[in-house]
Amino acid sequence: MLIYHPPTRPLVPTHGAEDWKAFLAAPEKHWKDGRSAKMLAERWEQSRPDVPEELRTAFKGTPFEAFLPLVAFPEYQVPLAGRGKASHNDLCVIGRIDADLAVIMIEGKVDESFGPLLSDWLKNASNGKRQRLAFLKETLGLNGTVDGSIRYQLLHRTASPVLEAVRHRAKYAAMVVHSFSDADAWLADYQAFARVLGVEGRKGTVERVPGREGPELWVGWVTEPAG
Repeated sequence: MLIYHPPTRPLVPTHGAEDWKAFLAAPEKHWKDGRSAKMLAERWEQSRPDVPEELRTAFKGTPFEAFLPLVAFPEYQVPLAGRGKASHNDLCVIGRIDADLAVIMIEGKVDESFGPLLSDWLKNASNGKRQRLAFLKETLGLNGTVDGSIRYQLLHRTASPVLEAVRHRAKYAAMVVHSFSDADAWLADYQAFARVLGVEGRKGTVERVPGREGPELWVGWVTEPAG
């Protein structure tokens, strides 16, 4: 697996975790010991050329057990319909599962939250916000009203690998939360979102989202091993 600068820049391979610092919107704020941006960079650079072992463990018994990582891009932006910013993903990993392509978006967390609840994000919503929500629901195969107590960030982070999988004609798409929290901070929020998608949200696994068309969608939560 090669890790490159984000595709908005020339495709130059990284040479270590410190290279990731320059990709952050506010490096002096987010690049600190014990914070997710730095811990994610260190973990993934350390694991090259493979994915970290906690992902390998979570992949067992799924098609991703055969996942061969090819390239990865930190701070990967995916445009979304409706007004507003693109989804700014911590890491995009593209690889193969046998003869098929797969796209995995990684969301690094220590104790940082997943941002506003959907109900708060929708307060006094503009037409652009309503358009974006409809787009995300369609992308994820969600019908009806989405529970306002879930985190808006999880909606667009999970839509991101689906959109990239469609763009690259990949068969598989996955969103994986890579946690560095000993206390599993915010795991309950991920599990609430997972239930909206129709899966349990079990820690240390990736689960296939049922009843949808297009690329296979999987979601998961993994934790860096202690020590």
